This record gives sequence, structure tokens and C-alpha cells, in this order.
Amino acid sequence: MASAAHILLPIFALIAAGFVARRLGWFGPAAASELNRFVVHLAFPALLFSAMARTSWRDLDQPALATTFALSCAAVFAAVLVWRLISGRRLADASIDAIAASYPNAGFIGFPLCLLAFGPASLTAATIVNILVATVLFGVTCVLMEFGLQEEASRLKMVLKVFKGLARNPMIVAPLAGAMVSGLKLKVPGAAGSFLSLLGGAATPAALVGLGMFLAEKRSPARGTARDSVLLMLAKLLMQPLVAWWFAFRVFALPASLGQIVVMLAALPTGTGPYMLAEHYKRDASLTSRIILLSTAVSLVSLSVLMTYLHAAH
Repeated sequence: MASAAHILLPIFALIAAGFVARRLGWFGPAAASELNRFVVHLAFPALLFSAMARTSWRDLDQPALATTFALSCAAVFAAVLVWRLISGRRLADASIDAIAASYPNAGFIGFPLCLLAFGPASLTAATIVNILVATVLFGVTCVLMEFGLQEEASRLKMVLKVFKGLARNPMIVAPLAGAMVSGLKLKVPGAAGSFLSLLGGAATPAALVGLGMFLAEKRSPARGTARDSVLLMLAKLLMQPLVAWWFAFRVFALPASLGQIVVMLAALPTGTGPYMLAEHYKRDASLTSRIILLSTAVSLVSLSVLMTYLHAAH
């Protein structure tokens, strides 16, 4: 329990800092949105570009691991998307709910947790998962969001608008540019690398502080928000690791240590990415912020139990 708390408590501290600062009036009502703009347009793209540019394509050549995790994300994402659409949610909002139930906090929690539980050998797997959720899962959701927000009668005009929106989205362009740099074996100059490192390092703390500011705003909760947040949290913390376990050990028969790493990463709480998307596309982020906070709090127990079990089995 203490090991998981050591990693998770700083997340709560950053959220609390934003919450308290907003309630004390140190920042205005637009602060959360403006801080999120900084994250979406500058800090997070810098982080994604750096991650892709530094990662060798050879290091990412682990198809069984990547496929296992990708399918576990896809299964939960698709199930929640269908459920929310049947419940009457618009495609854009249903997409946000789906990514909130399948987007693990691989960057801020996954790396230190894997290092603690499995040692340095697990960091390659954590890197692959981080790239998958921050690029592929993010990209798919952005595509669905763009389609969901278009109201053109002409399908051709709708498709063109979607591609235009994606081409202007820094969270899509940055990792693609980084992948090109890596594929062409180009070196990022030292000064540019330092700049990107400094800027990218601000992404997670800024997003968490912004989330705290958003939670500090007094608003009437939407009907069914509490129930939906619990169900989506269960999809993230229970359904996703179970699906990952099934694919890892029953379908692809991964080595025990690698399968355990995948299950651990799938059991992570929801990261700030879905909140960033909701704010970026001007959708109601109340439910998303609740899921992030609730899943992070509950994971203090669930991850501790899982770490104990995996440590005994490892």
C-alpha cells in the first residue's frame, strides 16, 4: 500500500493545489481552460514529439505486447462507446466517455510503478503502452470527435473538415513528426532537445493543476453523473485489466513477466488526456474529471492489491 501511495499521492497533491488556488481566488474562472490550452498546444505536443523522436522503431518491435494492450483498450473503448451511444449520448460525448474508460495514466504512474514492481526491464513495455495510448488511442478519439461535431450534409465536405481539423491538431501532428524524425534517424539538436524536455515536463503537472481548478468551479452535477462515473471507473480499473489478462495469457500466451506488466499497465487509473480532449473540443468535462479523480483514488487500493498479487506470482 505504501509503495502505491508514494506514487499516487503527488497526483492528488497537484490536483489539490489547483483546487485550493482556484477556491482562494488566486486564479480567475477562465484559468482552467487557459492552462489546458497551454498543455494541449505546447506542453503535451512537445512531450509526444520527444517521446517518438527518442524511441527507436526497433525498440517498439514487440507485436505481441503491443497487440495485447491495443486490443484490451479497443475492447473497452468500443464497449463503452456503444453503451453510451445507446444511452442517448452524442458521438462526441460518447467518445470522451469511451477514452476516459480506456486511457491509462501510463506516463505519470505507469513508469514509476513498473520500475518499482518489475525493475528497469519493464520500461520498454511501459514506453510502448505510453505511445499507444497517447497517439493511437488519442488519434482515434480525435477522429470520432471531429466526425461527431460536423453537421455538414455532404459526406465529402464532412470528411474534408475532419481531415482539416486533424491536420491542425497539435496532439496528432507532434507524434507523427517525432516518428518521422526517428524513422529518418535524425538527431534533435541539443538546445532543441532541452527546450522540448523543459516544455514537455510541464504537461502532466499543468494538466493536473488545471483539473483541480476545474473541479473547484461550483456547478450543478448533471443527472446520473455519479452513477455513470462509478460505472466508467469500474470499466477502467476492473474490466480493462481483466480483458488484458485474457488476451495476454489465454490468446497470445505471453511470457509470465511480460503478461503481468501488461495487466498492471491496463489497471492504471485514467490519465488527464480525456479531460484535455473534453476541454479542447469544448465539451462538458464534469463527468471526465470525476472519473479521473475517482479512478485515481480507488487505484490506491486496487493497484496495491494487484502489486502484492503479482509480486507473489512473479
